[in-house]
Order: sequence, then structure tokens, then C-alpha cells
Amino acid sequence: MRDRTPHTSPPAPSRRRLLRGTLSLGAVAASAAALGGCDSTLAQGFTGGSPTPDRLNFWNPFTGGDGERLLAMQAAYRAGHRSTDLKSATFVWGNPYYTKLTLATLGDRPPQVAISHLSKVPTLAEAGLLAEIQPADLARHGLTEDKFDARPWKKSQLDGKLYAIPLDTHPFVLYFRTDIAEKAGLLDGKGRLADVDGPDAFIDALRAAKEVTGQWGGSIASVKDASTQFRLFWSFYRQISGGDLVADQGRKVVIDTEAAAEALAYIRRLTQEKVVPTTTDGPGAITMLTTGKAGFLMDGVWQVLTVQGSKVKFDMRPLPRIFDDAPYACAADSHSLVLPKAPSESAQRLDLSLGFVASLLGSSKLWAEGGHIPAWLPTQRSASYKALEPQSHYAAAADGAAYDPAAWYGGAGSSLQIVIGDAVTAVFTGATSPTAGAARMKRELRELASRPSPV
Repeated sequence: MRDRTPHTSPPAPSRRRLLRGTLSLGAVAASAAALGGCDSTLAQGFTGGSPTPDRLNFWNPFTGGDGERLLAMQAAYRAGHRSTDLKSATFVWGNPYYTKLTLATLGDRPPQVAISHLSKVPTLAEAGLLAEIQPADLARHGLTEDKFDARPWKKSQLDGKLYAIPLDTHPFVLYFRTDIAEKAGLLDGKGRLADVDGPDAFIDALRAAKEVTGQWGGSIASVKDASTQFRLFWSFYRQISGGDLVADQGRKVVIDTEAAAEALAYIRRLTQEKVVPTTTDGPGAITMLTTGKAGFLMDGVWQVLTVQGSKVKFDMRPLPRIFDDAPYACAADSHSLVLPKAPSESAQRLDLSLGFVASLLGSSKLWAEGGHIPAWLPTQRSASYKALEPQSHYAAAADGAAYDPAAWYGGAGSSLQIVIGDAVTAVFTGATSPTAGAARMKRELRELASRPSPV
């Protein structure tokens, strides 16, 4: 008979406690040094003592146009808060950034405020790495639920608790050359793109544009760009099924392989009809649009500055509705502001942090110029944003935002995007069939789901 006598030994420590216990300051410092280009703020975030009460450390992964706009938003904050010593550190986008944020939080040296994609928030929150944000604390700074776009606000929560403050929504959309569309007879009387929804209507529009360009109807990255291929598939898959790929924070695979095969079949049709090329990388896909070799481009809103820089005539709209079987959907994510869990209230600097967050949200118009749809409704509903073209023309896409499946191996730049995107590419290029591609996805997801979370 099994011994049922109570034992007095302490309970096994959680994985989070074990990880924290193994993170000596020397090991964490070595991780920081390996990053390269780290300033004193970064070093302190990993190894330094508690900063002074007026110090606010902020981490983000933004470079390029987004980085420039964020610098301007921070400058606006500094101008109005001269007594606060704001220290900002920028890291490599993707998993390296989230790894460093995790290490710093486990090592009790997190920044007070950090950027996180909402697709990453469920995993970070479940691991105990984020501070829960109370409505009363937000209200002191004018940050109430009614001032936020409902979809990213809901995505900022886990089990009814708020762990992030959404900054934007950035969906996968459709760019088009207005001059080419006009010659192809695709514009309505107001100069807007005519209806291209539906499986045949979209391909017909691509075919009409191809007749004008003499080369291709549209372009999309397919070479070494699994994330873009994932977004194309995820948009169509959600339009068909409305369902998910995994559940239970990634521990259970629930992909509908029939819906996946149907989405893949349409993606393959784009290349079989020879209206979209199969050998284009990210920069090349944009160049095809800007040089008139393609009339359409399927990409994220974050490319708007690059296309604007080419000085060509173009516009944007939400990705077409190809399938009517479920509510409209398009792949999307949101940037949000999170408060990594600090070891003490004094280190958390709650009101200082939320004041900074409120200031960034107040600069949402500047952020929107870079392509992102503001989550802050006072900006999204403002006349100045509605006058912003072409950025305001795809704002409705936020209503159909389909966030990445919640899983520790999912989210921006993740293993899930890579394995699913690679399977899509194999079908897109004709290397495998839609049915085989869907089966491959299920195998790959099962393998990912079998791995234990590192946190």
C-alpha cells in the first residue's frame, strides 16, 4: 500500500524560482555584454543597483522609422517631465528582445516600462513576469477602458486581469498603386479601389493589374520570410474557420486541417494563376510595387514609410475578404506597454511609469504616421487621424485583428511563425500540395506543443 503519511519536506520550487536562483549576477552580466552596443542603462538593467527614485528605465525593440518616432515621443515626455531621468534602451527585435526582458525580470532588475507585442503577453503574464495593472491606478492618469479600442484592450488581459496597455494595432493589409489600378479599371468614382473581396474577384483584380504592368499583378515576400507567409495563411485560415491552431497556452494542438488545406489551396492558386511571383524577398516585394512591376503588395502596415519614401502614387485598404465562412479576419498584432514585475513597490515606480505611458499614448498621432492604427480612441477618432492618408484608410482592419495563437513558442518572430510559414512557402512555391502542407503543420505544431516552456 502506498505510504500516505504527510511529509514535512518543502514543496518543489517553481521553474521561475529555479531559473531566478540560477541567474547569478555574473551570468546575467555576461548575457548583457554579449548583446553588443549596450549603454549604461542596459548594463544597470541587468547588473546595477536600484536606480534613484526619479529614474525611469524603458526598453523597446524599435529601430528605423518606428524608432525615430518613438524618440520624438520620448522627447515630448522629457520636455514636460524634466525632473524624471528617462533612460531608454533599444534591443534586437524578436526573440532576443523577449529573452533579455525575461532574464532581467527573473534577475530582479527589469525596466519599469517595456514594449511587448500583445501576442507575447499571455505567455509573459502566465510566467509571472508582468505586474497586474489595476483600473484604479490607470484612472489616476486618465487611462480608462472606454478610451481604448476594444479588441486590443481585451487581448491585454489574461483570466480577466489586465497586464498590458495597448498602443496600437498593426494588421496585414493590401497596398496598391493608384495609377496602375486606374489604368486597370479598378477604381470607383471616388478614386478608391473597387470591391476586390471574394476568391475570384481578388485574382481578377491581380490579373487586370498584370495586364497594365506587363509583369505581375501583385507581390509578397516568400524568400526567407516565414513570418509574412504565416500572416497570409493565418488571415485566410481565420476567415474560413474562425478557429485556432493551438489551445491551452500552446499545450494542445487544435488545427482544423481541412480549413488549413482550403486556405493553402487558395494561396497556391495565386501562384498557379501566375499573378504573384514565387521568388521574392521582403525588400524585393516592396520594390516591385514602387517600380511598377506589380500593382498590389500584401504586407504589414509598418512598410508604409518605405513606400511613401518612393514618392509613387499608392493607397491602402484592409486585406480582402476571400472567404465568408467566418467573421472577417486579418493577421495582426499590437504593440503594448507593460510593467515587468519588480522586486518591490519602490522599484516598480507605478505612478511614474503610468505617467510615462499616458504621455506616449497622448503622442499616438505621431505613432500612427508610421502606419500603426492607434489603440487610443481619442486619437483614432480624431479629425487629424482621419485626415491622415493612406493610414486612416485601413483602420477598419483593426476590427478583424486575428492575433497569433497564445503559446510560449508563438507571437512575433517566433518558432510557430517560422514552422507554419515554412510550410506555407512550400505550398506557395508548388513544392508540396495543400493537403500535405496542412498535415505538415499539424506535425510541426505537435512537436512544438510537446516541448516544455522554458519559463
